[in-house]
Amino acid sequence: MSEKAPLKIFSGTNSKYLAEQIAKKFGQNLGKYTLNKFSDGEFQPSFEESVRGCRVFIVQSTHPPCDNLFELLLMIDAAKRASAYKIIAVMPYFGYARQDRKDKPRVSIGAKMVTDLLSAAGVSRVMTMDLHADQIQGFFDVPVDHLYASSIFVPHIKNMNLDNLVIAAPDMGGTKRANAYSRFLNCDMVICYKLRKKANYVDEITIIGEVKDKNVVIIDDMIDTAGTMVLASDLMKSKGARSVRAVATHPVLSGKAVERIDNSSLSEVIVSDTIPITKKSDKIKILPVAGLFATVISKVYNYQSISSTFLE
Repeated sequence: MSEKAPLKIFSGTNSKYLAEQIAKKFGQNLGKYTLNKFSDGEFQPSFEESVRGCRVFIVQSTHPPCDNLFELLLMIDAAKRASAYKIIAVMPYFGYARQDRKDKPRVSIGAKMVTDLLSAAGVSRVMTMDLHADQIQGFFDVPVDHLYASSIFVPHIKNMNLDNLVIAAPDMGGTKRANAYSRFLNCDMVICYKLRKKANYVDEITIIGEVKDKNVVIIDDMIDTAGTMVLASDLMKSKGARSVRAVATHPVLSGKAVERIDNSSLSEVIVSDTIPITKKSDKIKILPVAGLFATVISKVYNYQSISSTFLE
């Protein structure tokens, strides 16, 4: 099969808003697709047009509930059985990425299990953004295009023209990401050290570095309950920070996260639209990622290097 194999873009149910914007960049409509549901909750995907011999790009973030992941797996299987030439899973948000290792006895490595499921379903390639841990790419036996939201966020932060800017890592695991931002922005970095005794709950947090009279931007790959961000911002303000903002690629925003943000010292939270936001807030600013994904899809389709999409 030559590189002239037709390109078709489909979307899972809960990422249609993003897939439509990506397809629009190609001047085409989304492929015709339906999801048939049974009364007990079971569902069956169906492509309503031929995909035989096509390069099929399926856009679906696997945020909660698990139905989003299982729908993606069934779509991949359906495309494979319909004789698609290549099946590329475009997963702006890769769920279960926080389960990338055994951090205590008798737990699963959920990220590895998800990669195995994708391979078993028949995926040819995976495209995602800001994995919680870079090494998850090594769990795959197929090519992975790992995009970085820094190519969107860094220019936005530069355009804010903040003086006395300092970048903050929300925890020790985020120092590599924060260091990259501080290097791109040519500014200092501080680190938040947090003590967490159970998931989604921070018992204690301290700041390593100077934030007095600084405009602080906390960098993270996702914002879930917003507990860490809120604690860190309140502490930084108490230590004399001029302003505190947060930048997070994936707005999971579970539970009372939005309410916490609204009542916190955070002046602004900047996120992407890898996950749809159901609760609105004046403090939350959303930057689109469709253009970046469309560019990379085009380059992958035409066998071109994607290195130019990364910050140097």
